[in-house]
Amino acid sequence: MSIGQIILYVIAALVLISYVRKFVNNKKIRHYDPEEIIKRMKMNNVILLDVRTIPERKKNHIQSSIHIPLNQLRSRQEELSKYKNKEIVCYCRSGNRSLNAAAFLQKQGFNAANLKGGITAWNYRSQRQY
Repeated sequence: MSIGQIILYVIAALVLISYVRKFVNNKKIRHYDPEEIIKRMKMNNVILLDVRTIPERKKNHIQSSIHIPLNQLRSRQEELSKYKNKEIVCYCRSGNRSLNAAAFLQKQGFNAANLKGGITAWNYRSQRQY
């Protein structure tokens, strides 16, 4: 077996592991659509966590959401400790980064979920409403 083949197999294995991990995380995390989040926000029992980058957040965001970029979540998770009694619904642009954030927070003992479709779905819902 040549070095090129070994590298190809390693890359293929890493891609497969990534997909399997995402599939497993996806099954363990609750997913809410925007309408469900709006209802939960009215009952005041949900916290929205924006895990996008600062430039993404500056373009638009969901009012009253907390902002901790995904790459800072590990070091800033203590900021969320006051919300341990509430469900933290993570969102990003499309729902991929927020799925990782929710999985991480669950491992840390938080009650975390994911906004299905991210802010893209949220904005689409807003456009349909008007």
